[in-house]
Amino acid sequence: MKGFSFSVLFVVLLGVLIASQTLFVVKETERAVVLKFGEIVREDVQPGIHFKLPIMNEVKKFDARILTMDSRPQRYLTLEKKAVIVDSYVKWKIDSVAKFYQATSGDEFVANRVLSSRVDTGLRNKFGERTMHEVVSGQRDQLMTELRDDLNQVAQSELGISIVDIRVKRIDLPPDVSESVYQRMRTEREREAREHRSKGLELAEGIRADADRQQVVLEAEAQRDAEMIRGDGDAKAAAIYSKVYTQDPEFYEFYRSLQAYRESFSGSNDLFVLEPDSEFFKYLNGSTRGGTK
Repeated sequence: MKGFSFSVLFVVLLGVLIASQTLFVVKETERAVVLKFGEIVREDVQPGIHFKLPIMNEVKKFDARILTMDSRPQRYLTLEKKAVIVDSYVKWKIDSVAKFYQATSGDEFVANRVLSSRVDTGLRNKFGERTMHEVVSGQRDQLMTELRDDLNQVAQSELGISIVDIRVKRIDLPPDVSESVYQRMRTEREREAREHRSKGLELAEGIRADADRQQVVLEAEAQRDAEMIRGDGDAKAAAIYSKVYTQDPEFYEFYRSLQAYRESFSGSNDLFVLEPDSEFFKYLNGSTRGGTK
């Protein structure tokens, strides 16, 4: 019984060993090639369980997902010979597993190194054909699209990979250029500030002059209205006086004389040089003569 159990265990182990040497699994995120003594005999092996010949065949697996190559910031010159520091990255994936293996021996580092060199050359050429404004905002998307299309053809033919996307993360000016640019921007902002201040002062002077003009107009109109009201009041007063005078001329003349006396002798130092029988003392003289009688 023990011999039978040992035989079964031996057969199982032998089957596992044979299976491990003849079967291999390719995951959904992988692609593979099968080699026979270093020569590719099966290209682009799809996900699943596959067979191989022990010893004779070797399986190489590669990541089939989209990979990212983050390049180091590089210095480029624009059309105006202005230097910029560009930080970019590339999204790529394996398109032909066999060609990728032949070009890089399946080493992603080798692929990134070659791809980085191609991207650097492409960016240098594209930036050299455009102005600073175009690479920063005007034609940035167009530049990336053209570079992706051009580089994709080269990458597929040389490395067996396809370029999914190329993007510029940021564009900076070199430190020596940044200071001069900031100084120029500062000068420009100060000039604009002076222009705004001068325009503000001009508007203030206009508003102040208009306010002064309106003040003069309002005062003149008020003075005119006051004179008109005063004239109307004087006219009404004269009409009332005339009406009263016609009703009793003697009383009106007497009342006006009393007012004249009151206003004339209101001060203690007032002095008049008049004839005693002057018309001004008409009622005073009449009162004296009446008192004597």
